[in-house]
Amino acid sequence: MTEHSPAPAGATDHTVDRTARKTPAAPGAPTRTAYPRRWIALIALLTAEAMNLLDATIVQVAGPVIHADLGGPAATIPWYSAAYTLAFALGLLTAARVGDIAGRRRIFRIGVTAFALTSAACALAPTAAALIGLRAAQGAAAALIIPQTFGLIRAMFDGDELPKALGAIGPVMGLSAVLGPVLGGVLTHVDLFGTSWRAVFLVNLPLSVAVLAIAPHLREDRAPVRPRLDPTGTALAMVGTALLVCPLAAGTGAPGARAWAVAAFGALVLIAFTVHQRRAAAAGRTPLVEPSLLRGRAFPGALATSTLFFAVMNGVMITVVLHLELGLGTGPLTAGLTLLPWSAGLAAASWAAGTHLVSRHGTRVLHAGIAALAAGLAAAALAYRAAPAGHYPVGLPFALVLAGLGVGLFTPPFFTAALRHVSPQETGSAAGLLNAVQQLGGTLGVAVIGGIYLTGTHSGHTATLNAQHALLAAGVLLAATALAARTMTARPHAQPAPIAAEAHRPARHSGPDGPPSAAQMPRIDSASTTEQRGAKP
Repeated sequence: MTEHSPAPAGATDHTVDRTARKTPAAPGAPTRTAYPRRWIALIALLTAEAMNLLDATIVQVAGPVIHADLGGPAATIPWYSAAYTLAFALGLLTAARVGDIAGRRRIFRIGVTAFALTSAACALAPTAAALIGLRAAQGAAAALIIPQTFGLIRAMFDGDELPKALGAIGPVMGLSAVLGPVLGGVLTHVDLFGTSWRAVFLVNLPLSVAVLAIAPHLREDRAPVRPRLDPTGTALAMVGTALLVCPLAAGTGAPGARAWAVAAFGALVLIAFTVHQRRAAAAGRTPLVEPSLLRGRAFPGALATSTLFFAVMNGVMITVVLHLELGLGTGPLTAGLTLLPWSAGLAAASWAAGTHLVSRHGTRVLHAGIAALAAGLAAAALAYRAAPAGHYPVGLPFALVLAGLGVGLFTPPFFTAALRHVSPQETGSAAGLLNAVQQLGGTLGVAVIGGIYLTGTHSGHTATLNAQHALLAAGVLLAATALAARTMTARPHAQPAPIAAEAHRPARHSGPDGPPSAAQMPRIDSASTTEQRGAKP
């Protein structure tokens, strides 16, 4: 657990004015003076979060327009998004630890600067191959930013303010999900100063400048005990993941025998990574991932659920965009507006689940979300089937509302359930893994499901059939998601009856399978603890 020492005299990063109020502390704990510039600093962190989340979706709508301008095979279109999310996922494995070592504020500023520079380079990309490479660099820069935001928020906020500050991330994520596709369509359609699709990257520049202007107000923070990097583990994880994902996502249609062979080798490398992590922990070294997380079924089930679910979500979005723009030739504005019901349903259901439903119904909300998304996919397939060849599927927006509601119902209970049985020392590693596999799932969904749509011709009746085939593939992945979610949320096996000495232990100091006491709860869990207070037993 990261602790923050008092500010040394004359250090501007930790200077506190005389009027700063005291943050309430737990009984027996020293009172810490609240950081005076915490709220304006929070604006910079939330803006950076929104900027990175927007970039994961805003390019999907502009993809076909980029392809028309830069040329190249149609199979490159999904990679304008997938290159970003893949590099993002791989970078998340070590970015948090780099912040622990070098200082979270410093790495945050480096990441935002690199993100701005790579955004400008993407806007100037002369070829499709150059843009894909620059998108990967942009994703790596984003990976430096996101892990630092949580640590910096914990460094500046305490007490009742901490869950409020962390809770502000949720609405920002929802707003980014709503604005991403629409903003991508509007910017590309308006063609400001002849920039066309390049505007979707240039919009990051004023946002980055604003974040960097506020960044000096952030409080520097790093781990009290300097951790060590794990270069061998990092290399094994990155190589294994790349070998597993890239062959399956390359090209169009179903992967061939060679792709499956390379992917199988990537899986072997990841097994070697797991063995290396266990040996590192046994030798007393700091592993990249806590091996104890992979024991049992709950957390591995959560990783599988996250990968599959976000593959479905991103795959469906890219399919809708590709069919509207390539198959029907409607343009980016129509594609962005068509996705607006999806985003609105997502935002509304996420708010309802987070504020009311999860506290009353628990993980049943998660399974209801999967069912609603399945119903939305079925309705979308029927809308495509009913539409005449070459015509807009009028029932599609209504199907996307239902699908968006499913996504919104799934997300809040998923992260709560995934981290429910994670111990305090495993929390950072668990959160990093969940974020990484979420991005990997998005990469696979965009590339694989989008690749299925791109099989064959992209117009007329064939385009409609391709869209239905892509939705069918998404439905198969969603069925696997439901099975993985059942594994994740299954009740643990009954434990043996406690011995006599254990039976007389006070309830507030319950064991590993019971709730910890207030004094045992780490600060990182304060947000989820607040949400769980309203949960019924």
